[in-house]
Amino acid sequence: MTESFARCYGRPSAMEAFYVREPEARETPVVVEVPHAGLAIPPGCLAPLTAPVRSLGRDADLLVDELYADAPSVGATLIVARVSRYVVDLNRGASDVDPEVVEGTTTSQRFNHGLIWRLTSDGDRVLARALTRTELDERLERYYRPYHDAVAAALERKRARFGFAVLLAAHSMPSVGRTTAGSPGVARADVIPGTRGRTTAAARFIDAVDAHAKAGGFTVRHDDPYAGGFSTQHYGRPRDGLHAVQVELSRRLYLDESTLRPRADTFDAVRGWCKKLVETMGAV
Repeated sequence: MTESFARCYGRPSAMEAFYVREPEARETPVVVEVPHAGLAIPPGCLAPLTAPVRSLGRDADLLVDELYADAPSVGATLIVARVSRYVVDLNRGASDVDPEVVEGTTTSQRFNHGLIWRLTSDGDRVLARALTRTELDERLERYYRPYHDAVAAALERKRARFGFAVLLAAHSMPSVGRTTAGSPGVARADVIPGTRGRTTAAARFIDAVDAHAKAGGFTVRHDDPYAGGFSTQHYGRPRDGLHAVQVELSRRLYLDESTLRPRADTFDAVRGWCKKLVETMGAV
């Protein structure tokens, strides 16, 4: 096993912003990225944070890194962010900045959940004050750009070797919509493949996710309510040999959503399902 780390502050003693695990078995064209499982808040990002502690866990894709931890054993490259999405949301575009969240923002567009979140999913404010432009630039340089540089490099290496590459953007979601989600209280399917109307990947990859979910007894609903975020849209260019599918798993499948603890009766089975999904995507 090999691991390479990006340093939040560019020095060895700093917090590790993300890690990369390379394949441990015969390599496949698959890259698995997990951008939202992290809980770390670097010291320099603590001062303006006002979100309730409970929201830190409720808004993270808790344990998704563990669900996909076996990806390297079936030939995939695994990239996992350690920092919380309250520091910077790695699945949003660098220009998705709310004017209430960062000083000097010229756009008038507002984002509950932009690059820097304004509100938690429960409707509480994330920040006590707006960030300065310097603070935003530091977060982009220390966390956002290094992470996406790593994703892009992994995909390019796979494409050079295999002629194409597949990004599996691994996420989880609350089992029902919350206050700021646009559909509060609405139950969601077990698995939601997001491909922006089947435009970010070839049909064989999209259909493989669908078939694997149904074979596991899971309900499936494509693109609803998540059609795929920045990574799916940015990296998913099938004509260029780059395929991207965002896979949202309902947290009820593997997590007690009230205690935020893994479900002892299902966690291992869902982890096995994730491992097989990665293996399947590499063999399509």
